[in-house]
Amino acid sequence: MTMTFTAFMQDVFMFIGGVTMLTREIVRDLFGKKWNWNLILEQMFQIGQRSLPLVAICAICTGMVMTLQFGMGLGRFGGTLYVPRIVTVSIMRELGPVFTALMIAARVGAGIASEVGSMAVTQQIDAIRAMGTSPIQKIVLPRVIAAFITIPLLVAIANVIGFFGGLIIGVTELRLDSQFYMLKSLSNLIMSDYMSGFGKTFFFALFIAIPSCYFGMNVKEGTKGVGIATTKAVVVSSMMVLLGDFFLTKFFIVLQGLF
Repeated sequence: MTMTFTAFMQDVFMFIGGVTMLTREIVRDLFGKKWNWNLILEQMFQIGQRSLPLVAICAICTGMVMTLQFGMGLGRFGGTLYVPRIVTVSIMRELGPVFTALMIAARVGAGIASEVGSMAVTQQIDAIRAMGTSPIQKIVLPRVIAAFITIPLLVAIANVIGFFGGLIIGVTELRLDSQFYMLKSLSNLIMSDYMSGFGKTFFFALFIAIPSCYFGMNVKEGTKGVGIATTKAVVVSSMMVLLGDFFLTKFFIVLQGLF
């Protein structure tokens, strides 16, 4: 038990140190060299367009389920009219950003870790270094920038789809008028409700892209190590999204109180 805990803590500190050093190198290359937009656009396609169906299905199901659950619960107390406001705020503040980030962590995090890990196993990263080119510039930076741009856009789309998913159930199951649903949702929605959720997405993008690149670049056990790195990337990215969500929520609440 003691050895297991010691090994676990050692892995945690190695991960923190490794990610910190990788982040430092990313920041150095981010402002020190010219960006390769061809690689960035390619990664934006891989992250964005190919993740859109999964994000859309997750968003519309979330909106529908939340509306149905709140409608059944509040309907017992005559509170059905409050469902549009509650569901919309829940999606904008928490459910849209977090669920989308978790879906992307599962798909994109695994993809980045396996792709970069395969490059490490086949010594492509060493070949890039041998040619005098930074692997951070060619491999890591395009994926981080692409995630930083694409994930907030996916969350914005997911929020809209989730809203219409709630609208569908509100009209068909709760027998609410569609214009009433939209009026109640949008009239009570303030900018801070949207921005507190949307602002988290930029941090979620970093929580997904950087650890995934780190685990991929540090594969050491051949093809078996690629599978282990992929699993670690998904688990760690998901945990960082969930833990980061709490602290970011607290931060935005404090920030909202100041202004």
